[in-house]
Amino acid sequence: MATGQVLFHRFFCKKSFARFNVKRVAASCVWLASKLEESPRKAKHILIVFHRMECRRENLPIGHLDHFSKKYSELKMDLNRTERHLLKEMGFICHVEHPHKFISNYLATLETPPELRQEAWNLANDSLRTTLCVRFKSEVVACGVVYAAARRFQAPLPENPPWWKAFDAEKSGIDEVCRVLAHLYSLPKAQYIPVCKDGDSFISSNKSWDPQAQQKEGSLNGAANNDSSTPKAVSTAVNSESGGSKDALIKLALDKLKESKKSDDDSKNMPSEGEAREESVLKSKTEPRTEAIGERIKERERDRDRERPKARDRDRGRDSDREREREKEIERDREKLKDRGHRSKDKGKDSGGHSEKSRRHSSRDRGDHHSSSYSSREKDRHRHQHYA
Repeated sequence: MATGQVLFHRFFCKKSFARFNVKRVAASCVWLASKLEESPRKAKHILIVFHRMECRRENLPIGHLDHFSKKYSELKMDLNRTERHLLKEMGFICHVEHPHKFISNYLATLETPPELRQEAWNLANDSLRTTLCVRFKSEVVACGVVYAAARRFQAPLPENPPWWKAFDAEKSGIDEVCRVLAHLYSLPKAQYIPVCKDGDSFISSNKSWDPQAQQKEGSLNGAANNDSSTPKAVSTAVNSESGGSKDALIKLALDKLKESKKSDDDSKNMPSEGEAREESVLKSKTEPRTEAIGERIKERERDRDRERPKARDRDRGRDSDREREREKEIERDREKLKDRGHRSKDKGKDSGGHSEKSRRHSSRDRGDHHSSSYSSREKDRHRHQHYA
């Protein structure tokens, strides 16, 4: 909540309360602060809480905000749009430093009674209702809060040397903080005063709160009012004339209306004549350009017609060269195949001769082996017979 209050003050230091809806900006500040403090909340929760608070303030029956209604979708769109506007106005620099984190350290160093801590904390919370968070640093606000709490409890603080110099503060800033807080407590209970032009109720969703759109609508409404003011002027002029009958007054009014219509027609015809002149001048300027463009196009077509037969001859020559190269490649392939066939035949002959030789050698070896075995057998027989 403290971060949201600081963002609220920063935004309205640059923008006007009359141009931006305070309640919608407050809801967007709370939603953005929940993200900055790493405790994000959903958009529907923010809208439900603010819708309920608005119903209580305006003494209306507290009803449930339907998430699928058109009003809820418009409120959600406004919430997102306002958040983007907040970020744009702050330049996406949303760092917030509160005086609360300095209070406990300052009181611990000053060795003040424990009752003074809660009082200083309450004063720091109330200071967020003012513009002190924008005007002074958080250290100065913390020193002012501590000084105000010490004065209320009549707790002495060291003044020789001054205690505020140890915390990078000045006496003038501390006095200003105390003066603003005293003025705040002297004011009556705050009441909301509607200032925004778009409608300040958080319950009824507006179409657009963009000031540029409002300016456009205002200009259109002003033009409509100016148009509607002419018959009023005529009627007042008619009523101002006295001493005549009703028929005479009606005739005068009709004559004035006819004159106004004629003047309007003349004003309409004048620009039409000017437009006709401009068109004739443009035609006179564009005719020679079109003729020159047509001649250029014809010349390009002639050049293309001349180049077409040359391109055909080139294509034919390229085709014939390609066919010759293909025929040469085919002949090379045939010669390679013939060489491979001759080589395979020579290899077959060589392998056949070697096989016959090996067969002959093997048969001879077999015959020699049989003959040697037969001779050895006969020798053995002769030996046995001789012994017998």
